[in-house]
Amino acid sequence: MEECPVPRSSIDRIGIAGIMTPEDIRLVLSAIVGIALSIALIVRGRLHPFVGLLCGAFTVGVLAGIPLDETAKAVEKGAGSILGGTGLVVALGLGLGAMLQLSNGAAGLARAALGVSGVKGAPWASLFTALLIGLPLFFETGLVLLLPIVASAAAALPKGQDDDASKLRLMLPALAGLSVVHALVPPHPGPLLAVNALGANLVLTLAYGLLVGIPTAIIAGPVLARFTAPGVKLSPPLLAPETIDVATPSVGRTLTAVLLPVVLIAAGQAVAIAPPAAAAKLAWLGWVSDPVIALLIANLVALPLLFGGRLGERRIQDAIWLEAMAPAGGILLAIGAGGALKQVLVTAGLSDMLVRLAGGGAISPLLLAWGVSVCIRLATGSATVATITTAGVMEGLVASSGVEPEWMVLAIGAGSLFFSHVNDPGFWLVKSYLGTDMPGTFRTWSIMETVVAVVGLLLVLAASSII
Repeated sequence: MEECPVPRSSIDRIGIAGIMTPEDIRLVLSAIVGIALSIALIVRGRLHPFVGLLCGAFTVGVLAGIPLDETAKAVEKGAGSILGGTGLVVALGLGLGAMLQLSNGAAGLARAALGVSGVKGAPWASLFTALLIGLPLFFETGLVLLLPIVASAAAALPKGQDDDASKLRLMLPALAGLSVVHALVPPHPGPLLAVNALGANLVLTLAYGLLVGIPTAIIAGPVLARFTAPGVKLSPPLLAPETIDVATPSVGRTLTAVLLPVVLIAAGQAVAIAPPAAAAKLAWLGWVSDPVIALLIANLVALPLLFGGRLGERRIQDAIWLEAMAPAGGILLAIGAGGALKQVLVTAGLSDMLVRLAGGGAISPLLLAWGVSVCIRLATGSATVATITTAGVMEGLVASSGVEPEWMVLAIGAGSLFFSHVNDPGFWLVKSYLGTDMPGTFRTWSIMETVVAVVGLLLVLAASSII
């Protein structure tokens, strides 16, 4: 049998498996310098992550020895592939989130859950409401929707010795639930992009994400809050959500709008497992389970469900899409630049190097993916950028190691949440909504995100060895 030829670029790098060559060291240093420059420009220079990440991408290419024109092509390819596959998902997800916010539907759902639970069960109601509401929403949207409602419920709790701690024990579980679904459960952009990049099964990833995410959220939410909340002082929150004057939809209508895209995506799996005769009749399920189509249907159905006969009013339509599109530009630019950085790292050979190091048996592929995601998260402050970049450089490792791509997606997602700090816009958003000072935000939010990342990894390692 004729051997498959090995590309010259790979031959130049191959030495003893698991040992870094001078070329590898140059590549790693190039990546470190490029990412460090991105941090400096974003944090110290106050530039938008879009500009900072693009500067970092070009720096990596130049220092790694890639010709400038090839670096520019890699930047365009990386940004284009990410935005081409994700732009519609981002826009439609933001549209659904705006409808849930402006109609006051998510607020009604949260109030109903907190009203049923009572005082003792309120932290658990806060957690599971966040898990549910967070399924179709971006983290920032879910935060804007849910946290002021939970804060209002917390303010109505019976007075005790440490009222601030009681409020935090209600609000932190909501943050844990929103974080977990944002990082681990498609159709959120990060997990969805990783699913596409690594060739994972979308429905299996969703199921595994919930399997890992629910116990992770319990540990990082209600359980951890009992230890981190005492002693943290709160000031009045700085921000409040926007609404418009419409009748609040019923809980049933809101639940339908929230769960519809998830149900449609999951229904597509019925085509794969059905007998051939039935599969032909169910072919339409495979079509509607595409995330873009599922979210488009959810948007169209949500309009009459949440706004009734007023859905055609120009003022309401303008409010929905202004609310949706205002953050869309920044989100799309940031993840596009993350895709550009990813592609430059892949073109420079980082993916090949990681495959070889993991092939030497020195480290578990899942642990390696988690570690790379952690480093990019700490450097850029963005969970989505960390997921996009890591998934891109890990594509070859999935193929060579034999690890199931669904678990790789979840390991990357868990690492993307590690220790939110000052270069993460979510850090400042959470600080504003919680009303904590800087030390209190680190003690509550940053530690909670780290616990989610570590517990999520441990559960992924355990579950992947059993399932």
